Amino acid sequence: MSVTASRALPDQLLRPEAWPAPRPATVELIETHVSWVLRGEREVVKIKKPVELGFLDFRSPERRRQACEDEVRLNARLAPGVYLGVVPIVDRDGSLRIGGEGRVVDWGVHMRRLADGLRADAMLAGGGLRPRHVDTLAEAIADFHAGAEVPRDTALRWASPEAVERNARENFAQTRALIRESLAQELDLDRIERWQTDFLRDHAPLLAKRASGGRARDGHGDLRLEHVYFEESGLRVIDCVEFDERYRVADVCADVAFLSMDLAAQGRVDLAERFLARYARAADDYELYEVADFYEGYRACVRGKVATILANDAAVSEDVRDRAAAQARRHFVLALAGTREWLVPPALVCVGGLIASGKSTVAEALGEALSCPVVDADRTRKRMLRVEETHPLNDPPWQGAYDPRVTSRVYGEVLSRAASVLASGRSVVVDASFRSHALRANARELARVHGVRFQFVECRAPLDVCRARLAHRERGPSDGRLAIFDDFAARFEPVDEFSAGEYVPLDTARDLAASLAELREKVGTWPPALVA
Repeated sequence: MSVTASRALPDQLLRPEAWPAPRPATVELIETHVSWVLRGEREVVKIKKPVELGFLDFRSPERRRQACEDEVRLNARLAPGVYLGVVPIVDRDGSLRIGGEGRVVDWGVHMRRLADGLRADAMLAGGGLRPRHVDTLAEAIADFHAGAEVPRDTALRWASPEAVERNARENFAQTRALIRESLAQELDLDRIERWQTDFLRDHAPLLAKRASGGRARDGHGDLRLEHVYFEESGLRVIDCVEFDERYRVADVCADVAFLSMDLAAQGRVDLAERFLARYARAADDYELYEVADFYEGYRACVRGKVATILANDAAVSEDVRDRAAAQARRHFVLALAGTREWLVPPALVCVGGLIASGKSTVAEALGEALSCPVVDADRTRKRMLRVEETHPLNDPPWQGAYDPRVTSRVYGEVLSRAASVLASGRSVVVDASFRSHALRANARELARVHGVRFQFVECRAPLDVCRARLAHRERGPSDGRLAIFDDFAARFEPVDEFSAGEYVPLDTARDLAASLAELREKVGTWPPALVA
């Protein structure tokens, strides 16, 4: 069955009488490069096109049926209750119908229809996608990846540097086969390909370490805004890659960067960076920053290729082809972003001070203002000790988990994580007490090594205010408590080593808004125009 001949299939199924009871009043057809999506008011049937596109082959009914079964099974992971099963498309008395008796001519995926207004891209366009939604999604994907382990040989097969390079080069080869040479030159595909292959060569050891060290997972493979729904009953993420595990089993950053790239493509770089930051914290994977720009560019090229395929499909309308061509241009331009410097010069901002002086509150607010990750000593310590972040470590002062030797290792790990972020050209906020000159000197040296601006924000509040805060503190990552406060305060070495440009003393006993206004003046944050 050719693509042209198969147009009879979706056209006939647009008739409500072709559907099983209770029948929809109307049926809408949405067409992609791979599928026909038939949408009634309550249900959806998605049918694979009988196409061969290089990266997938759906020409045989058997392959289409297998792909439908795989789609239902795999999407149950992130979209419970949405995928209802595989339904036959039958010919009954010369008329095509969904399900029931008759000669089976094809197969479709039967789904519960989700509300368009709850889709992340629609919410973004309407101004309803908030930072809390981004946080929820980041934490959900981190949890999903944590449970999506694959055997080590499978991880190395699909996430090794060689496998990633093969996929990247395939993108360019398939795209060039579809577009005019003049357009390829205009989009600067050669420059994008050189940048990606150079990156893969230079970072091969890191990619190999991540593949063999547990950062390769059986992920989603197509994590875009239009596949994310925020239902009242919970998050649903649909439409993962089902046709080939080599496009689904990958470094977790390949999933994460798809979503951050999509947010950036919609003009919300601030939310893209927030998503990366929240995922890095939830997954305890700050190293992903060292590969994030590559994977964002790689995913932009994937979207550019897919749009190019649709732009060349004579079976779709001219309007659809024109929109696809514009989308392809936008994504290939976005793929070049990784070759450019950030508009806001990166900085290492360290937030220190006494226990309960407000460090974490200020650090979180700075992270939002800078659209950058926050690396904090409290969570890092508990990750290193393999305990939950709310698990109390009530060792005596300077013993056990807070033995100076343990603390030294914790600060070393904190700065290592910050270094991964700085290596990507981004800013990072570090939240720790930094109670000694030596600890602060190590942070300052890290900024010098990376050639970035360094600022130390000291949170200061009267001792009685700090004690009062500790008396009412709820359980969280910090183990600061009244029993150790006085001893800690007595051992805190005064901050007297920095120049005026490096040092920001901050009175946190006053209103938080006033403190943040002062910080915005003294710590370079994103221009308001870059944050919608």
